[in-house]
Amino acid sequence: MFCRCENRFGAEPNELVCPVCLGYPGALPVTNQHAVDLAIRLALALGCKVRPRSVFARKNYFYPDLPKGYQISQYDEPLAKGGAVPLPSGGNVRLHRIHLEEDAGKLLHEVPGGGPLPGRSLVDFNRCGVPLVEIVTEPEIRSPEDAQAYLQTLHQVLLYTDASDGNMEEGSLRCDANLSLRPAGSDTLGTKTEVKNLNSFRHVAKALEYERERQLHILAAGARVEQETRSFDPASGATRSLRSKEEAHDYRYFPEPDLSVLVLAEGRIERQAEVLPELPWAKSARFRDSYGLRAEEAALLSGSVALATYYERAVAAHPAGARSIANWVMTEILRELKERKIPRDAGLLAGDSGGSGKAAIPPDRLAAIVALVDSGELSTTAAKDVLSEAWDSEETPDRIVDRLGLRQVRDDDQLEAWADAAIAANGKAADEYRGGRKQALGYLVGQVMKASRGSAEPRAAQEILRRKLA
Repeated sequence: MFCRCENRFGAEPNELVCPVCLGYPGALPVTNQHAVDLAIRLALALGCKVRPRSVFARKNYFYPDLPKGYQISQYDEPLAKGGAVPLPSGGNVRLHRIHLEEDAGKLLHEVPGGGPLPGRSLVDFNRCGVPLVEIVTEPEIRSPEDAQAYLQTLHQVLLYTDASDGNMEEGSLRCDANLSLRPAGSDTLGTKTEVKNLNSFRHVAKALEYERERQLHILAAGARVEQETRSFDPASGATRSLRSKEEAHDYRYFPEPDLSVLVLAEGRIERQAEVLPELPWAKSARFRDSYGLRAEEAALLSGSVALATYYERAVAAHPAGARSIANWVMTEILRELKERKIPRDAGLLAGDSGGSGKAAIPPDRLAAIVALVDSGELSTTAAKDVLSEAWDSEETPDRIVDRLGLRQVRDDDQLEAWADAAIAANGKAADEYRGGRKQALGYLVGQVMKASRGSAEPRAAQEILRRKLA
Protein backbone atom coordinates (compact mmCIF):
# COMPACT_ATOMS: atom_id res chain seq x y z
CA MET A 1 0.00 0.00 0.00
CA PHE A 2 2.89 2.35 0.76
CA CYS A 3 5.91 0.73 -0.90
CA ARG A 4 6.92 -1.17 -4.06
CA CYS A 5 7.06 -4.69 -2.60
CA GLU A 6 5.38 -7.32 -4.77
CA ASN A 7 1.95 -8.50 -3.63
CA ARG A 8 2.14 -12.25 -4.31
CA PHE A 9 0.93 -15.26 -2.34
CA GLY A 10 3.17 -18.27 -1.78
CA ALA A 11 6.62 -16.66 -1.72
CA GLU A 12 9.26 -17.88 0.72
CA PRO A 13 8.80 -16.28 4.16
CA ASN A 14 10.15 -12.73 4.48
CA GLU A 15 11.15 -12.56 0.81
CA LEU A 16 8.77 -9.73 -0.25
CA VAL A 17 9.85 -7.10 2.26
CA CYS A 18 11.60 -3.73 2.31
CA PRO A 19 12.57 -1.01 4.82
CA VAL A 20 9.21 0.76 4.35
CA CYS A 21 6.86 -2.13 5.14
CA LEU A 22 9.20 -3.37 7.90
CA GLY A 23 9.12 0.06 9.52
CA TYR A 24 12.86 0.82 9.48
CA PRO A 25 13.76 4.23 10.93
CA GLY A 26 13.80 6.93 8.27
CA ALA A 27 11.80 4.93 5.68
CA LEU A 28 8.86 6.96 4.38
CA PRO A 29 5.55 5.64 2.95
CA VAL A 30 4.20 6.67 -0.48
CA THR A 31 0.53 5.98 -1.28
CA ASN A 32 -0.17 3.41 -4.00
CA GLN A 33 -2.38 5.28 -6.50
CA HIS A 34 -3.65 2.11 -8.18
CA ALA A 35 -4.90 0.78 -4.85
CA VAL A 36 -6.77 4.06 -4.33
CA ASP A 37 -8.40 3.72 -7.78
CA LEU A 38 -9.47 0.13 -7.07
CA ALA A 39 -11.03 1.22 -3.76
CA ILE A 40 -12.88 4.07 -5.50
CA ARG A 41 -14.21 1.66 -8.15
CA LEU A 42 -15.39 -0.80 -5.49
CA ALA A 43 -17.03 1.95 -3.45
CA LEU A 44 -18.92 3.22 -6.51
CA ALA A 45 -20.05 -0.32 -7.38
CA LEU A 46 -21.51 -0.63 -3.87
CA GLY A 47 -23.30 2.71 -4.12
CA CYS A 48 -21.06 4.49 -1.61
CA LYS A 49 -20.42 8.22 -1.46
CA VAL A 50 -16.72 8.64 -2.27
CA ARG A 51 -15.22 11.53 -0.35
CA PRO A 52 -12.83 13.73 -2.35
CA ARG A 53 -10.79 14.27 0.82
CA SER A 54 -9.76 11.52 3.27
CA VAL A 55 -7.02 11.15 5.87
CA PHE A 56 -4.66 8.30 6.75
CA ALA A 57 -4.19 7.69 10.46
CA ARG A 58 -1.91 5.68 12.71
CA LYS A 59 -3.65 2.86 14.56
CA ASN A 60 -1.31 2.07 17.43
CA TYR A 61 -1.05 -1.41 18.91
CA PHE A 62 1.74 -3.88 19.67
CA TYR A 63 1.70 -7.37 18.20
CA PRO A 64 4.51 -9.58 16.87
CA ASP A 65 3.28 -9.35 13.24
CA LEU A 66 3.24 -5.53 13.25
CA PRO A 67 6.86 -4.39 12.97
CA LYS A 68 6.18 -0.62 13.13
CA GLY A 69 4.07 -0.89 16.27
CA TYR A 70 1.24 0.80 14.37
CA GLN A 71 -0.86 0.20 11.27
CA ILE A 72 -1.54 2.92 8.70
CA SER A 73 -5.31 3.01 8.31
CA GLN A 74 -8.12 5.57 8.12
CA TYR A 75 -10.25 6.59 11.06
CA ASP A 76 -12.58 9.59 11.28
CA GLU A 77 -12.20 10.64 7.63
CA PRO A 78 -12.49 7.45 5.53
CA LEU A 79 -12.46 7.18 1.74
CA ALA A 80 -16.19 6.40 1.38
CA LYS A 81 -19.40 6.18 3.36
CA GLY A 82 -22.86 4.69 2.87
CA GLY A 83 -23.83 2.26 0.12
CA ALA A 84 -25.52 -1.13 0.27
CA VAL A 85 -25.24 -4.75 -0.85
CA PRO A 86 -28.47 -6.41 -2.06
CA LEU A 87 -29.34 -9.83 -0.65
CA PRO A 88 -30.63 -12.59 -2.96
CA SER A 89 -33.59 -13.08 -0.62
CA GLY A 90 -34.57 -9.41 -0.97
CA GLY A 91 -33.64 -6.26 0.90
CA ASN A 92 -30.19 -4.74 1.38
CA VAL A 93 -27.37 -4.75 3.87
CA ARG A 94 -26.43 -1.11 4.36
CA LEU A 95 -22.76 -0.19 4.55
CA HIS A 96 -21.35 2.16 7.15
CA ARG A 97 -17.98 2.97 5.58
CA ILE A 98 -15.12 1.82 3.35
CA HIS A 99 -11.56 2.73 4.18
CA LEU A 100 -8.05 1.92 2.97
CA GLU A 101 -5.29 0.48 5.12
CA GLU A 102 -2.25 -1.79 5.06
CA ASP A 103 -2.17 -5.41 6.16
CA ALA A 104 -0.10 -6.82 9.01
CA GLY A 105 2.21 -9.84 8.79
CA LYS A 106 1.27 -13.44 9.49
CA LEU A 107 2.11 -15.57 12.51
CA LEU A 108 2.84 -19.24 11.86
CA HIS A 109 1.94 -21.34 14.88
CA GLU A 110 2.21 -24.75 13.21
CA VAL A 111 5.46 -24.78 11.25
CA PRO A 112 5.73 -27.82 8.90
CA GLY A 113 8.15 -30.40 10.26
CA GLY A 114 8.48 -28.50 13.49
CA GLY A 115 10.55 -25.79 11.82
CA PRO A 116 13.84 -24.53 13.20
CA LEU A 117 12.18 -23.77 16.54
CA PRO A 118 9.76 -26.59 17.53
CA GLY A 119 6.95 -25.39 19.77
CA ARG A 120 7.55 -21.73 18.86
CA SER A 121 5.63 -19.34 16.61
CA LEU A 122 7.35 -17.76 13.63
CA VAL A 123 6.39 -14.57 11.77
CA ASP A 124 6.25 -14.02 8.01
CA PHE A 125 6.29 -10.34 7.07
CA ASN A 126 5.53 -10.87 3.35
CA ARG A 127 1.94 -9.74 3.89
CA CYS A 128 3.03 -6.59 5.74
CA GLY A 129 1.84 -3.53 3.84
CA VAL A 130 -0.40 -5.36 1.36
CA PRO A 131 -3.24 -2.98 0.36
CA LEU A 132 -6.50 -3.67 2.18
CA VAL A 133 -9.93 -2.16 1.81
CA GLU A 134 -12.07 -2.61 4.92
CA ILE A 135 -15.83 -2.69 4.33
CA VAL A 136 -17.95 -2.16 7.44
CA THR A 137 -21.69 -2.92 7.50
CA GLU A 138 -24.35 -1.35 9.66
CA PRO A 139 -25.47 -3.66 12.49
CA GLU A 140 -28.57 -4.96 10.70
CA ILE A 141 -27.77 -8.49 9.45
CA ARG A 142 -30.34 -10.67 11.21
CA SER A 143 -29.09 -14.23 10.71
CA PRO A 144 -25.97 -16.29 9.96
CA GLU A 145 -27.57 -17.21 6.62
CA ASP A 146 -27.92 -13.52 5.64
CA ALA A 147 -24.32 -12.90 6.71
CA GLN A 148 -23.14 -15.67 4.41
CA ALA A 149 -25.32 -14.42 1.53
CA TYR A 150 -23.99 -10.87 2.02
CA LEU A 151 -20.40 -12.05 1.81
CA GLN A 152 -21.07 -14.17 -1.28
CA THR A 153 -22.63 -11.19 -3.08
CA LEU A 154 -19.76 -8.96 -1.96
CA HIS A 155 -17.32 -11.57 -3.29
CA GLN A 156 -19.04 -11.39 -6.70
CA VAL A 157 -18.64 -7.60 -6.75
CA LEU A 158 -14.94 -7.86 -5.91
CA LEU A 159 -14.43 -10.15 -8.90
CA TYR A 160 -16.67 -8.15 -11.25
CA THR A 161 -14.78 -4.93 -10.51
CA ASP A 162 -11.30 -6.55 -10.51
CA ALA A 163 -10.74 -5.00 -7.10
CA SER A 164 -9.51 -8.36 -5.73
CA ASP A 165 -9.07 -11.97 -6.78
CA GLY A 166 -11.29 -12.81 -3.79
CA ASN A 167 -9.29 -15.95 -2.95
CA MET A 168 -10.24 -16.69 0.66
CA GLU A 169 -7.79 -19.57 1.02
CA GLU A 170 -4.92 -17.18 0.23
CA GLY A 171 -6.24 -14.45 2.51
CA SER A 172 -7.43 -12.09 -0.24
CA LEU A 173 -10.82 -11.89 1.48
CA ARG A 174 -11.26 -12.20 5.23
CA CYS A 175 -14.14 -11.45 7.55
CA ASP A 176 -14.34 -10.20 11.12
CA ALA A 177 -17.89 -10.96 12.28
CA ASN A 178 -19.38 -9.01 15.19
CA LEU A 179 -22.46 -10.37 16.96
CA SER A 180 -24.67 -8.98 19.69
CA LEU A 181 -28.08 -10.00 21.02
CA ARG A 182 -30.98 -7.88 22.21
CA PRO A 183 -34.27 -8.73 23.95
CA ALA A 184 -37.23 -9.15 21.60
CA GLY A 185 -38.92 -5.80 21.07
CA SER A 186 -35.89 -3.80 22.25
CA ASP A 187 -33.90 -1.43 20.04
CA THR A 188 -30.83 -1.54 22.26
CA LEU A 189 -28.11 -3.94 21.14
CA GLY A 190 -26.27 -5.90 23.78
CA THR A 191 -22.51 -6.25 24.24
CA LYS A 192 -20.87 -7.47 21.04
CA THR A 193 -18.16 -10.03 20.51
CA GLU A 194 -15.93 -10.21 17.44
CA VAL A 195 -14.93 -13.45 15.69
CA LYS A 196 -11.67 -12.66 13.92
CA ASN A 197 -10.20 -13.64 10.54
CA LEU A 198 -12.81 -16.05 9.17
CA ASN A 199 -11.73 -17.30 5.76
CA SER A 200 -14.72 -19.14 4.32
CA PHE A 201 -18.40 -18.31 3.86
CA ARG A 202 -19.44 -21.52 5.60
CA HIS A 203 -17.16 -20.79 8.57
CA VAL A 204 -18.75 -17.35 8.98
CA ALA A 205 -22.23 -18.86 9.25
CA LYS A 206 -21.09 -21.64 11.61
CA ALA A 207 -19.12 -19.24 13.84
CA LEU A 208 -22.12 -16.92 14.16
CA GLU A 209 -24.45 -19.84 14.92
CA TYR A 210 -22.14 -20.97 17.72
CA GLU A 211 -21.62 -17.47 19.07
CA ARG A 212 -25.38 -16.78 19.10
CA GLU A 213 -26.00 -19.92 21.19
CA ARG A 214 -23.05 -19.15 23.50
CA GLN A 215 -24.35 -15.66 24.24
CA LEU A 216 -27.90 -16.96 24.74
CA HIS A 217 -26.68 -19.40 27.42
CA ILE A 218 -24.72 -16.63 29.19
CA LEU A 219 -27.68 -14.26 29.24
CA ALA A 220 -30.14 -17.01 30.25
CA ALA A 221 -27.91 -17.73 33.25
CA GLY A 222 -28.12 -14.09 34.30
CA ALA A 223 -24.45 -13.41 33.52
CA ARG A 224 -22.95 -10.64 31.37
CA VAL A 225 -21.44 -11.02 27.91
CA GLU A 226 -17.85 -9.75 27.84
CA GLN A 227 -16.70 -7.60 24.92
CA GLU A 228 -13.85 -9.58 23.43
CA THR A 229 -12.18 -10.86 20.27
CA ARG A 230 -12.57 -14.58 19.60
CA SER A 231 -11.27 -17.10 17.07
CA PHE A 232 -13.16 -19.92 15.35
CA ASP A 233 -12.02 -23.54 15.26
CA PRO A 234 -13.52 -25.24 12.16
CA ALA A 235 -12.80 -28.73 13.53
CA SER A 236 -14.88 -28.27 16.68
CA GLY A 237 -17.25 -25.63 15.34
CA ALA A 238 -16.58 -23.55 18.45
CA THR A 239 -15.17 -20.09 19.14
CA ARG A 240 -12.59 -19.36 21.82
CA SER A 241 -11.39 -16.19 23.49
CA LEU A 242 -8.27 -14.47 22.14
CA ARG A 243 -8.18 -11.15 23.98
CA SER A 244 -10.39 -8.39 25.32
CA LYS A 245 -11.75 -6.20 22.56
CA GLU A 246 -10.12 -2.81 22.28
CA GLU A 247 -12.15 0.39 22.07
CA ALA A 248 -11.24 3.05 19.48
CA HIS A 249 -9.47 5.16 22.08
CA ASP A 250 -7.20 2.22 22.94
CA TYR A 251 -5.60 2.53 19.50
CA ARG A 252 -4.70 6.22 20.09
CA TYR A 253 -5.54 7.20 16.50
CA PHE A 254 -3.90 10.33 15.14
CA PRO A 255 -3.27 11.58 11.56
CA GLU A 256 -0.31 9.83 9.90
CA PRO A 257 2.43 12.50 9.97
CA ASP A 258 4.40 10.95 7.07
CA LEU A 259 1.48 11.13 4.60
CA SER A 260 -0.37 14.17 3.33
CA VAL A 261 -4.16 14.34 3.19
CA LEU A 262 -5.50 12.14 0.36
CA VAL A 263 -7.18 14.57 -2.05
CA LEU A 264 -8.68 13.06 -5.21
CA ALA A 265 -7.96 15.05 -8.35
CA GLU A 266 -10.92 16.36 -10.34
CA GLY A 267 -12.29 13.67 -12.64
CA ARG A 268 -10.67 10.77 -10.80
CA ILE A 269 -13.94 9.46 -9.35
CA GLU A 270 -15.68 9.95 -12.71
CA ARG A 271 -13.00 7.92 -14.52
CA GLN A 272 -13.61 4.95 -12.24
CA ALA A 273 -17.38 5.31 -12.69
CA GLU A 274 -16.87 5.04 -16.46
CA VAL A 275 -15.17 1.63 -16.20
CA LEU A 276 -17.73 0.07 -13.85
CA PRO A 277 -19.06 -3.20 -15.29
CA GLU A 278 -22.66 -4.39 -15.23
CA LEU A 279 -22.98 -5.65 -11.66
CA PRO A 280 -24.14 -9.19 -10.78
CA TRP A 281 -27.63 -8.27 -9.54
CA ALA A 282 -28.24 -6.12 -12.64
CA LYS A 283 -26.94 -8.89 -14.92
CA SER A 284 -29.15 -11.44 -13.16
CA ALA A 285 -32.23 -9.26 -13.69
CA ARG A 286 -31.35 -8.79 -17.38
CA PHE A 287 -30.90 -12.54 -17.84
CA ARG A 288 -34.40 -13.08 -16.45
CA ASP A 289 -35.96 -10.37 -18.61
CA SER A 290 -34.03 -10.90 -21.85
CA TYR A 291 -33.59 -14.68 -21.88
CA GLY A 292 -36.61 -15.84 -19.90
CA LEU A 293 -34.52 -17.59 -17.26
CA ARG A 294 -35.82 -18.52 -13.83
CA ALA A 295 -34.46 -16.53 -10.90
CA GLU A 296 -32.18 -19.35 -9.69
CA GLU A 297 -30.83 -19.93 -13.23
CA ALA A 298 -30.11 -16.23 -13.73
CA ALA A 299 -28.41 -16.02 -10.31
CA LEU A 300 -26.15 -18.99 -11.06
CA LEU A 301 -25.16 -17.82 -14.55
CA SER A 302 -24.42 -14.26 -13.37
CA GLY A 303 -22.45 -15.60 -10.39
CA SER A 304 -19.10 -14.96 -12.05
CA VAL A 305 -17.86 -12.81 -14.92
CA ALA A 306 -16.43 -15.87 -16.68
CA LEU A 307 -19.65 -17.89 -16.49
CA ALA A 308 -21.84 -14.98 -17.58
CA THR A 309 -19.53 -14.07 -20.47
CA TYR A 310 -19.35 -17.66 -21.70
CA TYR A 311 -23.13 -18.01 -21.58
CA GLU A 312 -23.77 -14.78 -23.47
CA ARG A 313 -21.22 -15.63 -26.17
CA ALA A 314 -23.02 -18.94 -26.73
CA VAL A 315 -26.41 -17.20 -26.87
CA ALA A 316 -25.04 -14.70 -29.40
CA ALA A 317 -24.26 -17.66 -31.69
CA HIS A 318 -27.74 -19.21 -31.25
CA PRO A 319 -30.15 -16.50 -29.95
CA ALA A 320 -33.24 -18.71 -30.15
CA GLY A 321 -31.67 -21.20 -27.76
CA ALA A 322 -31.10 -19.00 -24.71
CA ARG A 323 -33.05 -21.28 -22.37
CA SER A 324 -31.54 -24.49 -23.80
CA ILE A 325 -28.01 -23.09 -23.68
CA ALA A 326 -28.51 -22.07 -20.03
CA ASN A 327 -29.37 -25.65 -19.17
CA TRP A 328 -26.37 -27.04 -21.07
CA VAL A 329 -23.95 -24.59 -19.46
CA MET A 330 -25.22 -25.26 -15.93
CA THR A 331 -25.18 -29.03 -16.33
CA GLU A 332 -22.96 -30.46 -19.07
CA ILE A 333 -20.32 -27.72 -19.34
CA LEU A 334 -19.80 -27.41 -15.58
CA ARG A 335 -19.81 -31.21 -15.23
CA GLU A 336 -17.17 -31.64 -17.97
CA LEU A 337 -14.96 -28.97 -16.38
CA LYS A 338 -15.19 -30.74 -13.02
CA GLU A 339 -14.51 -34.20 -14.45
CA ARG A 340 -11.56 -32.91 -16.48
CA LYS A 341 -10.23 -31.10 -13.37
CA ILE A 342 -10.21 -27.76 -15.20
CA PRO A 343 -10.60 -24.70 -12.90
CA ARG A 344 -14.05 -23.37 -13.69
CA ASP A 345 -13.53 -19.67 -14.38
CA ALA A 346 -10.10 -20.09 -15.96
CA GLY A 347 -11.43 -22.85 -18.20
CA LEU A 348 -14.46 -20.82 -19.27
CA LEU A 349 -12.36 -17.75 -20.04
CA ALA A 350 -9.88 -19.83 -22.05
CA GLY A 351 -12.75 -21.45 -23.95
CA ASP A 352 -14.33 -18.07 -24.59
CA SER A 353 -11.12 -16.89 -26.26
CA GLY A 354 -10.93 -20.01 -28.38
CA GLY A 355 -8.16 -21.56 -26.30
CA SER A 356 -7.26 -25.21 -26.12
CA GLY A 357 -5.85 -27.63 -23.57
CA LYS A 358 -7.17 -26.74 -20.13
CA ALA A 359 -10.19 -24.93 -21.53
CA ALA A 360 -13.91 -25.34 -22.04
CA ILE A 361 -15.28 -26.01 -25.50
CA PRO A 362 -15.63 -22.59 -27.23
CA PRO A 363 -19.14 -21.15 -26.71
CA ASP A 364 -19.94 -20.97 -30.44
CA ARG A 365 -19.31 -24.72 -30.76
CA LEU A 366 -21.61 -25.41 -27.79
CA ALA A 367 -24.23 -23.21 -29.48
CA ALA A 368 -23.91 -25.26 -32.69
CA ILE A 369 -24.60 -28.49 -30.75
CA VAL A 370 -27.60 -26.98 -28.95
CA ALA A 371 -28.95 -25.70 -32.29
CA LEU A 372 -28.83 -29.25 -33.69
CA VAL A 373 -30.81 -30.49 -30.66
CA ASP A 374 -33.34 -27.65 -30.89
CA SER A 375 -33.91 -28.34 -34.60
CA GLY A 376 -34.56 -32.01 -33.90
CA GLU A 377 -31.56 -33.20 -35.90
CA LEU A 378 -29.81 -34.55 -32.81
CA SER A 379 -31.14 -36.25 -29.71
CA THR A 380 -30.14 -34.95 -26.30
CA THR A 381 -28.39 -38.23 -25.51
CA ALA A 382 -26.41 -38.18 -28.75
CA ALA A 383 -25.60 -34.49 -28.24
CA LYS A 384 -23.68 -35.35 -25.07
CA ASP A 385 -21.47 -37.68 -27.11
CA VAL A 386 -20.94 -34.94 -29.68
CA LEU A 387 -20.02 -32.47 -26.91
CA SER A 388 -17.37 -34.85 -25.59
CA GLU A 389 -15.94 -35.36 -29.09
CA ALA A 390 -16.02 -31.65 -29.96
CA TRP A 391 -14.28 -30.73 -26.68
CA ASP A 392 -11.10 -32.50 -27.76
CA SER A 393 -11.30 -31.85 -31.50
CA GLU A 394 -11.26 -29.05 -34.03
CA GLU A 395 -13.89 -30.93 -36.05
CA THR A 396 -17.21 -29.09 -36.35
CA PRO A 397 -20.22 -30.53 -34.49
CA ASP A 398 -21.98 -31.06 -37.86
CA ARG A 399 -19.18 -33.27 -39.14
CA ILE A 400 -18.97 -35.20 -35.88
CA VAL A 401 -22.70 -35.94 -36.09
CA ASP A 402 -22.35 -37.28 -39.63
CA ARG A 403 -19.18 -39.24 -38.87
CA LEU A 404 -20.81 -40.98 -35.91
CA GLY A 405 -24.11 -41.45 -37.75
CA LEU A 406 -26.04 -39.64 -35.05
CA ARG A 407 -28.23 -37.38 -37.16
CA GLN A 408 -31.88 -38.11 -36.47
CA VAL A 409 -34.11 -39.39 -39.27
CA ARG A 410 -37.02 -37.08 -40.00
CA ASP A 411 -38.04 -38.63 -43.32
CA ASP A 412 -41.77 -39.35 -43.03
CA ASP A 413 -41.70 -42.43 -45.27
CA GLN A 414 -38.98 -44.09 -43.21
CA LEU A 415 -40.64 -43.09 -39.93
CA GLU A 416 -44.00 -44.46 -41.13
CA ALA A 417 -42.38 -47.77 -42.03
CA TRP A 418 -40.89 -48.07 -38.54
CA ALA A 419 -44.22 -47.04 -36.98
CA ASP A 420 -46.18 -49.63 -38.98
CA ALA A 421 -43.72 -52.33 -37.94
CA ALA A 422 -43.94 -51.29 -34.27
CA ILE A 423 -47.77 -51.39 -34.30
CA ALA A 424 -47.88 -54.72 -36.11
CA ALA A 425 -45.40 -56.34 -33.70
CA ASN A 426 -47.01 -54.90 -30.57
CA GLY A 427 -50.75 -55.30 -31.02
CA LYS A 428 -51.44 -55.41 -27.30
CA ALA A 429 -49.80 -52.03 -26.70
CA ALA A 430 -51.65 -50.56 -29.69
CA ASP A 431 -54.99 -51.83 -28.36
CA GLU A 432 -54.23 -50.46 -24.88
CA TYR A 433 -53.52 -47.02 -26.35
CA ARG A 434 -56.76 -47.09 -28.35
CA GLY A 435 -58.53 -48.14 -25.16
CA GLY A 436 -57.38 -44.97 -23.38
CA ARG A 437 -54.07 -46.02 -21.78
CA LYS A 438 -51.95 -43.16 -23.09
CA GLN A 439 -48.75 -44.49 -21.47
CA ALA A 440 -48.70 -47.27 -24.08
CA LEU A 441 -47.67 -44.68 -26.69
CA GLY A 442 -44.32 -44.28 -24.95
CA TYR A 443 -43.66 -47.98 -25.27
CA LEU A 444 -44.39 -47.87 -29.01
CA VAL A 445 -42.12 -44.85 -29.47
CA GLY A 446 -39.40 -46.87 -27.72
CA GLN A 447 -39.90 -49.68 -30.22
CA VAL A 448 -39.50 -47.24 -33.11
CA MET A 449 -36.29 -45.90 -31.51
CA LYS A 450 -35.02 -49.45 -31.09
CA ALA A 451 -35.74 -50.34 -34.72
CA SER A 452 -34.03 -47.14 -35.91
CA ARG A 453 -31.04 -47.65 -33.59
CA GLY A 454 -31.81 -44.31 -32.01
CA SER A 455 -31.82 -42.32 -35.23
CA ALA A 456 -35.58 -41.66 -35.40
CA GLU A 457 -36.62 -38.18 -34.31
CA PRO A 458 -38.78 -38.95 -31.22
CA ARG A 459 -41.29 -36.12 -31.59
CA ALA A 460 -41.94 -36.88 -35.24
CA ALA A 461 -42.21 -40.62 -34.51
CA GLN A 462 -44.70 -39.89 -31.72
CA GLU A 463 -46.90 -37.79 -34.01
CA ILE A 464 -46.92 -40.44 -36.75
CA LEU A 465 -47.80 -43.18 -34.23
CA ARG A 466 -50.56 -41.07 -32.78
CA ARG A 467 -52.02 -40.47 -36.25
CA LYS A 468 -51.85 -44.12 -37.27
CA LEU A 469 -53.37 -45.36 -33.99
CA ALA A 470 -56.24 -42.90 -34.33
